Amino acid sequence: MHSTAKPVQPIRLHRHYMSGHCHRVELLLAALDIPYEVVDIDFPGGEHKSPRFMKLNPLGQVPVIEDGDLVLYDSNAILVYLATRYDDGRWLPRDPVTAARVQQWLSMAAGQVANGPNSARLVKLFGAPLDYARAKTIAENLFAVLDVELSTRAYAVGERPTIADLAVYSYIAMAPDGEVSLEPYPHLRAWLRRIEQLPRFVPLPKLKAAL
Repeated sequence: MHSTAKPVQPIRLHRHYMSGHCHRVELLLAALDIPYEVVDIDFPGGEHKSPRFMKLNPLGQVPVIEDGDLVLYDSNAILVYLATRYDDGRWLPRDPVTAARVQQWLSMAAGQVANGPNSARLVKLFGAPLDYARAKTIAENLFAVLDVELSTRAYAVGERPTIADLAVYSYIAMAPDGEVSLEPYPHLRAWLRRIEQLPRFVPLPKLKAAL
C-alpha cells in the first residue's frame, strides 16, 4: 500500500513555461494539491545542456522533478510516480483494465500527440526543422478519432479524469498555436472545457506574453 501523505518538502519542478510536457506535470501537482516550487530553465541560454542540469537529466530535457532525494525525468513517468505515490487510485486507477487503458493514452501522448500537434506547434512558433504537413495530418487524424471516442464518455477512460487526460490535454489545447484547428471536433472541444473546469486547474501560458 502506497502512502498518500504530502511530501515533507515542496517538490521542485524544473520546467520551461511553454512546454506542454511540463504543463501536464504541473496540472497533476496542482490537482493533487501537492506543494511544489517551479525552477524555470533558460533554454535560449542553453541551461538545459549545462553540466549542472545534465546531472539531473542526461538527456538535457524538461521536465525534471526533485522529490527529496529522488530525481525523475520524463513527463509520463513523473505522472505515474506522482499518481502512485501521492494519490489513492483516482488519477491512476489500480484495476488492470483501466490502468492499461490509461497506458494507451500515455503512449498516444508520446506518439501521435508529440508527432502531431506538438510538432506542428514547434514549426510554427519556433521554426523547428520538422515536416509540418506530416505533423498537421497526424494531428487531424488523431483529433478525428478522439472526437468519436469522447462522444461516448466524459474523459479519456471513463467518467472521471485520470492522468490519461492530463497527458494529452496540453498539446491538444495548444493545437491552434500550430495552426491546427479544433473547430471540426465538438466533442474534443467539450472535453477540453471539462478539463479546464477541474479544481485547481493551471491555465496554459498566454502566448502573446510568452513570445
